[in-house]
Amino acid sequence: MTFKPLAGLALIILGAAALAWPEFSYTKANHEAQFGPMEFTVKEKETLRIPVWASLAAMAVGIGLIWREKR
Repeated sequence: MTFKPLAGLALIILGAAALAWPEFSYTKANHEAQFGPMEFTVKEKETLRIPVWASLAAMAVGIGLIWREKR
């Protein structure tokens, strides 16, 4: 296999995963302070949403890469 079909397969899998789980959350540490033996950390929970059109576009490009290789 060459690079294009592998990239196409990866795009199809990532697009399908984004359709199945359109948003995910992660924790981001913003500020840290240390006063002697005490340590303070401010953490924020952020959510990233992946639009449906981006998922479908990734899958379409992946299918295009695989289909062009087979022709």
